[in-house]
Amino acid sequence: MKKNKILFQLTGSIACYKACSIISKLVQNGFETQAVCTENALKFIGMATLEGLTHRPVYATGFEEKSGIGHIELSKWLDLAIICPATANIINKLASGIADDYVSTIFLSFDFSKPYLIAPAMNRNMLIHPATQKSIKTLKRWGINVLGTGKGYQACGDTGEGRLLEPEEIYKEIIKNLK
Repeated sequence: MKKNKILFQLTGSIACYKACSIISKLVQNGFETQAVCTENALKFIGMATLEGLTHRPVYATGFEEKSGIGHIELSKWLDLAIICPATANIINKLASGIADDYVSTIFLSFDFSKPYLIAPAMNRNMLIHPATQKSIKTLKRWGINVLGTGKGYQACGDTGEGRLLEPEEIYKEIIKNLK
């Protein structure tokens, strides 16, 4: 049986800690899981944690001592891509076609015949901002599966929409999108 290949991308949010439990569950269930991080994600979670969970080196800056076309190789390698957590910054960059880090560069080289999921996590005001809402609509129009968000207490002290969905919900979405 073929192992599904998951490209798990993390951006700079306190919700990175929740992403680790999803990565762990994917690996435990036999998925080849490759982590890619923005530099800001690494301020919330360490490379050693992700390497320990995935048993693979982490791609972060785009200029590691790996292939100069790694973003294209990863786009061809994967069966499903997910950004979890996805900040307002990355959502707005993707919808604008900006490619200035590994995550956004992979997105521009992505083969849209494969599933691409985005799991937002941000402050409630950032989520409802017109720029973010426009970007979410653009990404959905392009065929990206932008997941919903949870509602409740946020790390900043606010309460409302914008929390990352619970890990089990995201894991189920990944499984559903592989079928």
